[in-house]
Amino acid sequence: MNANAKSTKGQGLVLPTLADVDAGKVTLDEYEIAHGEDIPELTDEMMARARPASEIPELANFFKARGERGPQKAAVKERIGLRLDAEVVSHFRRTGPGWQSRINAVLTEYVRADGQKPHGKDT
Repeated sequence: MNANAKSTKGQGLVLPTLADVDAGKVTLDEYEIAHGEDIPELTDEMMARARPASEIPELANFFKARGERGPQKAAVKERIGLRLDAEVVSHFRRTGPGWQSRINAVLTEYVRADGQKPHGKDT
């Protein structure tokens, strides 16, 4: 161990730090032995008892399919196919990420200016 190792409270033990591992003064195995491993290696018996996360009710909403969204707080936007002039699309794309939302904002303002409340909006 070295002078950079930190002492544990009241035990008088000097434990290696991750800086010691990075500096090559101790190996990662030596560091883990000194600190005690938090996670044991999985055994065949442990794997045999394992259940899929989908079977654990507490985790039901934790894991979602890729691209799947959670419950919406406000009305969900409707997905449509819309043909716009290339000049319009080019203009908004140049403004960077969020360009589709900015097109939506422009159209929302148009609807408000026309004296109508956009569908699904509370404002």
